[in-house]
Amino acid sequence: MKPYSYVWVFILMAISLNSWAYGSSSSSNSCVKPKFSDFTPAENSAVATGSSFSFTTSENTNPNTIKVTIKDQPITLKIDTEHNGSFKVSGKLPALLKGGDYARISIVARGQNDCAGDSGWLLKISE
Repeated sequence: MKPYSYVWVFILMAISLNSWAYGSSSSSNSCVKPKFSDFTPAENSAVATGSSFSFTTSENTNPNTIKVTIKDQPITLKIDTEHNGSFKVSGKLPALLKGGDYARISIVARGQNDCAGDSGWLLKISE
């Protein structure tokens, strides 16, 4: 191989390595969605109309963005900050629910970098 061929090989390798590096971003720009856990009462439990429910959101959740709906009805929430930075959210099932029905508690919230997260669970309304 001629000496100038080595130069071209080196240049092509350097260009290809730089192109592979493109797109790697810092983790500070990544989307971290809020997480939801500790659903009470448990999924598919039978509960009475007006019963209390609660869940926990991760510490990266913006508490001002937490919204809960049941059968498209917004629910009034109580939000408490836990010692570890997470949030304990509680509310009551609305009176419009009928015995024998199922109701989904739907949760939507935003976290860091305005990333949206959602979750929920299903409850059976007892007669």
